[in-house]
Amino acid sequence: MFTKILIANRGEIACRIIKTAKAMGIATVAVYSETDRNALHEQLADESVAIGPSPSNESYLVSNKLIQAALDTGAQAIHPGYGFLSENAEFCRLCAANNLVFIGPPVEAILAMGSKSAAKTIMADAGVPLVPGYHGDDQNPEIIKQAANNMGYPVLLKAAAGGGGKGMRAVYAEGEFDEALGAAKREALNSFNDDIMLVEKYLLKPRHVEIQVFCDSHGNAVYLFERDCSVQRRHQKVIEEAPAPGMTDTLRQQMGEAAIKAALAINYEGAGTVEFLLDAQGEFFFMEMNTRLQVEHPVTEMISGQDLVEWQLRVASGEPLPCSQEQLTINGHAFEARIYAEDPDHDFLPVTGRLTVLQPPRESAHVRVDTGVVEGDEVSIYYDPMIAKLIVWDTDRDRALQRLTQALSEYRIGGLTTNIGFLYNLAISQAFQNGDVDTGYIEEHEAEIFRQRDRDIDYAAPLAAAAIFKLREQQAQIQASPFNGAQFTLASVQ
Repeated sequence: MFTKILIANRGEIACRIIKTAKAMGIATVAVYSETDRNALHEQLADESVAIGPSPSNESYLVSNKLIQAALDTGAQAIHPGYGFLSENAEFCRLCAANNLVFIGPPVEAILAMGSKSAAKTIMADAGVPLVPGYHGDDQNPEIIKQAANNMGYPVLLKAAAGGGGKGMRAVYAEGEFDEALGAAKREALNSFNDDIMLVEKYLLKPRHVEIQVFCDSHGNAVYLFERDCSVQRRHQKVIEEAPAPGMTDTLRQQMGEAAIKAALAINYEGAGTVEFLLDAQGEFFFMEMNTRLQVEHPVTEMISGQDLVEWQLRVASGEPLPCSQEQLTINGHAFEARIYAEDPDHDFLPVTGRLTVLQPPRESAHVRVDTGVVEGDEVSIYYDPMIAKLIVWDTDRDRALQRLTQALSEYRIGGLTTNIGFLYNLAISQAFQNGDVDTGYIEEHEAEIFRQRDRDIDYAAPLAAAAIFKLREQQAQIQASPFNGAQFTLASVQ
């Protein structure tokens, strides 16, 4: 096992990794940019290294700086977290060239899944179900259009190198195709410097269900059940849950075994997520594989009782998987809600500012808060505006959902706009309560989710009271300070 690792990331995922490493007796090295000096992850680590200016392309995305920090501190391995360089094959290669273990899959697996088009071909050869579509090399617009006509509308245009909804367009009729293809290609070129497109049958009211897989270097592979990530906005996940509502044991096993097929087809090692679309008839189709730990991994940890970061560290150090498939069981139900500094009333625009009040709900066996900030910190323009992940667990879905709404109602954040009111309204919407979700849920229930301003007022009133109380408390401390008068005199002299 490693004695020291460097974490090539920041924020809540860096703090999350540090927590497990400390529990395992592994020393940690944090890296930080100018903005992140004195950030929580930098303070929690045993050592920290400055890596440059605030923009990520001058700090967290500069491979050589991270490698040098690891070498200078004597780290044996690098954990990339998620985002940044976590799925960067060249960074993985650079780690190996410097005798550093990359805590993730082999470079070949990253490359295999890096292109949606190539991944589809590999999965087809492995017998993993695919959505009908065209994934060919011939990018003649007429060829792509003919494929769309053959499979029937609606279809979905997707950038082969894409992610996060960029370069993606739904097309509902042949007459819309040419304009949609042109727009998708332009967006893909701007986002990824690559405008290769694929086209697939667009499933109506699909669910986004993903399987957590784990493989080691000894030929073992397991799946740690599924997560339902259907509730999204602009293809970004909002609330995730595990297990998926309405999932049967038979379907779970079928999807799990298909996910393992996908992982073994690319000689995978470590934590990975195989994402599927699940239709109303119970048919599922491979979408993509994420070759890293997912943001939503805590819900899997809550229902399985396993620490997935610990699994990553053990597998990366050459140990076999901690459990066999038969030893893994599901216990209860969990939700994760992503708390963001953003304005739901203005198209979810990111918000910056200081967290003048930050009072999360009390953590317990039922409530977990993964965060990388404390009260007084600033949400900057440079990074993703996630404040925290709120994770709840209970013995069944209804009880877990009650825990979620209660915890959201107790969350107090002041100083900037957040999505907490939006998340609360979403969680109490009737169809969500019933588990009737699909990838178009927010758009379909927009009126219900956004209408409940009385709920927002119920949330905002105690928050305002907390902010006023804190301000008066700070003023009282200043007045009571024995240096207050001296400071005033000095100021007046100056």
